[in-house]
Amino acid sequence: MKNLRDVPSPSPEAYDRARTALQTAMAEPAATVVRPKRWFSWPKVSVAAVGAAAVAAAVVMATSGGSVPAGPAGSADAAPQAVEAPLVKLASAVQAAGTQPGDASLIINTKFGLDNKPDLNYTLYTDKGQQFTGDSTKTLVDAVAKGDAQPATPYDGKVMAAARLAANGDVDKARIAMITASGNALGLGLSPAEADKAWAAAQAETAEMLRKIGKPVPAPKPRPTGKDLENLINNHLWSNAEHALFANAADAEVRAGVLKLYATIPDMIVGKTSVDGQAALTLTAPPAILGGSTDVLIINADNGLPIREEITSAEPSKHYVVNYKSSRVTLADVAAGKI
Repeated sequence: MKNLRDVPSPSPEAYDRARTALQTAMAEPAATVVRPKRWFSWPKVSVAAVGAAAVAAAVVMATSGGSVPAGPAGSADAAPQAVEAPLVKLASAVQAAGTQPGDASLIINTKFGLDNKPDLNYTLYTDKGQQFTGDSTKTLVDAVAKGDAQPATPYDGKVMAAARLAANGDVDKARIAMITASGNALGLGLSPAEADKAWAAAQAETAEMLRKIGKPVPAPKPRPTGKDLENLINNHLWSNAEHALFANAADAEVRAGVLKLYATIPDMIVGKTSVDGQAALTLTAPPAILGGSTDVLIINADNGLPIREEITSAEPSKHYVVNYKSSRVTLADVAAGKI
């Protein structure tokens, strides 16, 4: 990714199509291949990288028989408040405290892959919906000083809006908005006939993508129902809400909304721990929604800011760790090198 930064970025629609295909492949319940999420910043991905995402989706789909499923209206549109006590209480405290002064949210993440080597990344998400990225303090400062911003994609705008909607009270509506942020191939809120049409259209689009990159097209699969559909719905909710949190964690409204949405995921385990002397909560997504893998998000117990994410794939010895630091900043300070 670092070597492809000078390649012109694709259109927002191309991002959304690639992301949808890749997320669907990752979410397939029978799949055993799980990719670590958010290991690069979408706005900096080149045309070639979007093609690589499509190839990755094709490979997983070819091995798992995956497709883009859809669900009928009312099928898990509003899941029960499974873990509402700790997360909703924290969300209320976060929102009451408000967002700190500044005009942008800065998140610094340090990622450790299988080789355990640190990979540092900076993401600056402004209140006007722009993004600046860098792999060091210098590259971020240079990007801000030059005004080298990437406009947020429609997907970014949708996940942020869904989080804010949840924070301000309409959690059921926000839940559907977050799940469908990358498209409504799952058919939430649609009639059975409309859901069938959405499912068929998504399968056709995926098949065409596979043909263009020279991959075999799997036979159409029946639309998932019951628990399989519920798992896919909650997979999209977990992943899309995490994207909002990791892009704009220092915004209290976004953070509170994400916590409220996570409270709607059944079977998610909320535990207590401590990290470097600070009280923390562990949010463990149900393995069933991740194809048997585990994803544990550790947040500060007092302010809800992300501290660490630990991903362990269903395959042995596949473990990834990402550490996070979030803060409110001003563009002027960052441009002056004050981080």
